[in-house]
Amino acid sequence: MNNAITTLEPTLFSMKASFALAPAPTAKERIHRLNQLHNGILDYKALFIEAINKDFGGRASAETLLTEILPLLEGIHYAKKRVKRWMKPSKRKVPFMLLGSSAAVHYQPVGVVGILSPWNFPLLLTLSPLVGALAAGNRAMLKTSEFCPYTSSLIQKMIAEQFKADEVVSFDGDVEMATAFTSLPFDHLVFTGSTPIGKKVMQAAANNLTPVTLELGGKSPAIIQEDFAIEEAAKRLALGKAINAGQACVSPDYLLIQEDQVDHFVTAFTQAITRNYPYLESNPDYSAIINDRQRERLKHYLIDATEKGASIITINPASEKFDDSDKLPISLITNVSDDMLVMQEEIFGPLLPIVMYKTLQDAIDYVNKKPRPLSLYYFDWDKKRSKTILNQTHSGGAGINDVMTQVMVDDMPFGGIGPSGMGHYHGKEGFLSFSKAKGVIHKGRIDTTALIAAPWGNTLYKGLMALQFFRFRKIK
Repeated sequence: MNNAITTLEPTLFSMKASFALAPAPTAKERIHRLNQLHNGILDYKALFIEAINKDFGGRASAETLLTEILPLLEGIHYAKKRVKRWMKPSKRKVPFMLLGSSAAVHYQPVGVVGILSPWNFPLLLTLSPLVGALAAGNRAMLKTSEFCPYTSSLIQKMIAEQFKADEVVSFDGDVEMATAFTSLPFDHLVFTGSTPIGKKVMQAAANNLTPVTLELGGKSPAIIQEDFAIEEAAKRLALGKAINAGQACVSPDYLLIQEDQVDHFVTAFTQAITRNYPYLESNPDYSAIINDRQRERLKHYLIDATEKGASIITINPASEKFDDSDKLPISLITNVSDDMLVMQEEIFGPLLPIVMYKTLQDAIDYVNKKPRPLSLYYFDWDKKRSKTILNQTHSGGAGINDVMTQVMVDDMPFGGIGPSGMGHYHGKEGFLSFSKAKGVIHKGRIDTTALIAAPWGNTLYKGLMALQFFRFRKIK
């Protein structure tokens, strides 16, 4: 760790020194940096697609375009159009006793932002927080995932080409480097990953009183109301669950459905997957599992569930062998119980447990007994019931009659709650996360408060107090 610290610390202190010399970048300067990022992504687009494919041992170029590259370009475009407006001080009202003064909130860059990214969407989850950090006028240090060496290397190269060394810099490296990274005195730290590691990151940041944004995960439920068409729900869930082979923090993690609809759903979901992926093992459209460790973890979940009484329905349309494959077929798991690992840990793969409920309130109660998830999905055309679900459950975000697409909207925040994270880094909320909202009072030439200064028995003081407490008299 000492070697890693020796590598990282000089960079951070140099960036902080540069920031101190120019602590208030103009809108033009911020837009220029966003343009540099935009151009770099376009220049490296084909190389990023190839690198991510190599890191995963197979990932469709269409998925990388749709889930990583295009969302980044959209986010940059959104921020560029609005950054000048976001930067303007927000005028606020002053209390009666400060009449003659003005108040405003100024949004100031915090300094140097550290961004620690995961492996599942190695480009998006590295550069998306960077968009907010740059829009807010900050500099940034990136630490990419060691499990994506090809992508990490490209990000490092692209960043070095597009930015000065005191603006943005990227590091790769192993766990030692990541541990050293989290221990640095950043002005803000962003971590995307698992809840257990998020706790360690927060502990490390606490030593420096560094504010953190944690994008974690948890077990995101999907609930199908009994009147909703099973075929339609299955089609939409199948599309979402198959993206990146379920290796997404907002992937549906388990399904709540009424008992008499389980068989119907299994049939419809199997048909939907088969239509989209008539074969899997050699299909370039179906993503591989990132590495052996993750594959063995997922296989262990299936073994554990089977040993505890679950039934596994493996969707394997072409009856392929997966013994030595980098891929895993999508599996539905029925007859689950809460003591199974698939119901205790975030799955992060192509497994979908099915839980039965009797009434909608039972489903709500089941969700609320578990840690608050990053996402919740509900299928129902009835707006009143949908409102009830949203009001009676807590989650970082939600999708009604769809899954995962809430992440694609830059005009609303994305982030968790409690065990699924804290803070946001999309859109205006991302700008605010990486800014210090500084309250500023501006008093004019006439000092009105001096008129009521001590000695407190003066006539103006008595009159003002009488007026104020008349305003705040008891309410009948």
